Amino acid sequence: MKKLKIVLQSNKIFYIFLLVSLLYTFIYVNLYDYKVTNQTKYTGYISDYSIDGDKLSLIIKSKDKIKINYYFNSKKEKEKFNLSYGDYIDIYGKAEKPSENTNFKLFNYRNYLLSKKIKYEVLASNIKLKRKNKNIFFKLKISIIKSIEKRKNTKNYLKAFIIGDKNEIEKSFLDSYKFLGISHLLAISGMHISLISILIFKLIKKRLPNFSYLIVSIILLFYLFLTNFTISMVRACLEFILFSINKVFKFNIKNTNIVILLLCVLLLYNPYFIFDIGFRFSFSISYSLMLFRPIIDKEKRYIIKSLLISVISFLVSIPILINSFNQINILSIIYNIFYVPFISYIIFPMGLLTLIFPYLDATYIYFINIFENITMILSKIKILSFDVSNIPIILCILYYIFIYFLITKFNKKKIIILFLIFIIFINYKRYSFNAKVTFIDVSQGDSILIRLKDKNVLIDTGGKINYKVESWRKRKSKNNITNYTLIPYLKKDGVKKIDYLILTHGDFDHMGESINLVNNFKIEKVIFNCGKYNNLEEILINVLNKKKIPYYNCVKRININENILYFLNDNLYDNENDNSNVIYTKINNYKFIFMGDVTMKVENNIIENYKLNNIDVLKVGHHGSKTSSSKKFIESINPKYSIISVGKNNKYGHPNKETLENLKNSKIYRTDKNGGIMFNLKNNKLKIKTCFR
Repeated sequence: MKKLKIVLQSNKIFYIFLLVSLLYTFIYVNLYDYKVTNQTKYTGYISDYSIDGDKLSLIIKSKDKIKINYYFNSKKEKEKFNLSYGDYIDIYGKAEKPSENTNFKLFNYRNYLLSKKIKYEVLASNIKLKRKNKNIFFKLKISIIKSIEKRKNTKNYLKAFIIGDKNEIEKSFLDSYKFLGISHLLAISGMHISLISILIFKLIKKRLPNFSYLIVSIILLFYLFLTNFTISMVRACLEFILFSINKVFKFNIKNTNIVILLLCVLLLYNPYFIFDIGFRFSFSISYSLMLFRPIIDKEKRYIIKSLLISVISFLVSIPILINSFNQINILSIIYNIFYVPFISYIIFPMGLLTLIFPYLDATYIYFINIFENITMILSKIKILSFDVSNIPIILCILYYIFIYFLITKFNKKKIIILFLIFIIFINYKRYSFNAKVTFIDVSQGDSILIRLKDKNVLIDTGGKINYKVESWRKRKSKNNITNYTLIPYLKKDGVKKIDYLILTHGDFDHMGESINLVNNFKIEKVIFNCGKYNNLEEILINVLNKKKIPYYNCVKRININENILYFLNDNLYDNENDNSNVIYTKINNYKFIFMGDVTMKVENNIIENYKLNNIDVLKVGHHGSKTSSSKKFIESINPKYSIISVGKNNKYGHPNKETLENLKNSKIYRTDKNGGIMFNLKNNKLKIKTCFR
């Protein structure tokens, strides 16, 4: 035992273990061979479930953890649904690979599921109950959740603060919490564990002093079960248990080393935890506050001490915030000084009391209203909030090294350096030294980003073509392409504004997201095609007029720095597709042509009027439809690379076999098979990168 204590008290052992664990994680996630089972029947018990409209989502545990998706056939079937936690069921269906991100650096759903130990999804055709739950722990969990569900006014926040379910909180409030940098306070983690453990200790320490740690640990493990083993809760609970063992058995291991040990064990158990934002936030902030505990404890004034904790937490979280949300709000340092005690000592304890004593609902909603109203007011203050592009890992490591020396050996010179680092982070990638053309995957639609030093051009926005014109006026869909693809991608690439939004024509799959984009991103100018404005374009023009954004139609050319975009199609036709803007440009001596949705008729006119040959990059017209890309046209321009922007398994059968045959002498890239496609132009060299390799 003495030898073990000596070994465990050595810092080197833990840091070596950390390096080995990180190396293992890196190798595992890059070499993991993803396989899907051929089973058609799955048996297990329900560990979690949710219903969204007609969709039922289940997490079941058997040999593996599996996500089940099932769609109710009728309203009556949905009303009869009576499955719950712990029920043992049979599922019939086909396993599918969860989708990956189809655009660079965006959310990867597959990694998200793997971080929760879920290896594949199953689209269920039938679900059969084998036996109802008989487990006392599941029954207790169901009882608590049912008690929360009965509260009409407070259940959304009770679910968030008691069981870690934020799904019922309004999106506008969630966005505001994220903007203020306080969304971590809605996640059940160390703060909740500290409050619960302190409360239980005070109740039992005098009566059961020898068993207090054990009893608290058992209660925390049940709470871990209640919250579905979220990783931040796993970290907090296991930390408490390990700290307790260290104290009881007098190992005298540093708390920071215990955190490192726990981090390593969890990564060895599941390397995909590294993709969980809660995992990264929880461990980085927890470790940092313990590492700098001696400095924090020197300060005796409560406000200054709180400010110091908030500053350390903020500085440590910056790279994670940037690479996860591409946004930082410096005022969150101040906000957390108010919000942390407000939630720790009022909202969370009041939630526990309200769960036990329902008559406190009115008092609880009063404090929730204060919380929400203050948040909405503060979210309007945007003076120190910045959109930031992704930061490379090497810069993150160098940043953390600097932060360590800043906090341990503080001086004014380092504050100046920190300020300069902020300036670099905020403006990183804002100026593109190399020209770049990216074909963004927007499914069945077009969207192309052209970066020319400090100028940015977006050709089309994509859009879901099944939307009706009437609903488009007031569309507030959570799942639109703008919020989940375009703006996140623009932010991650360092784009602060679009200098020219060029809409090739007025079809939904090309401009369906234009209003969302104009309302949520800085647009300098909008370019329409020739011809009369259709209904969609007129709706957008009303928005542009209100925002005083200038717009033009039927332009001949645009000069951007030393580059010129030529608009080749100025004839008027009797259909929207043929009136598409056709854009030609030469970037670093490489020729690009973007064909919109024009048909062979327009292609013939272009051949007759312009001497185009040996095109380097062709954006294929009309998603590879048989109406475009005639053999005559392709032989005339002789493209080296052909890009087809097309949705996976689309109902139109794009791209057409005949079109692919016409393009066979070029290298074909498709967004349905390659995801996003990027052309980097540097020193007169062209480098091509695709999201799927």
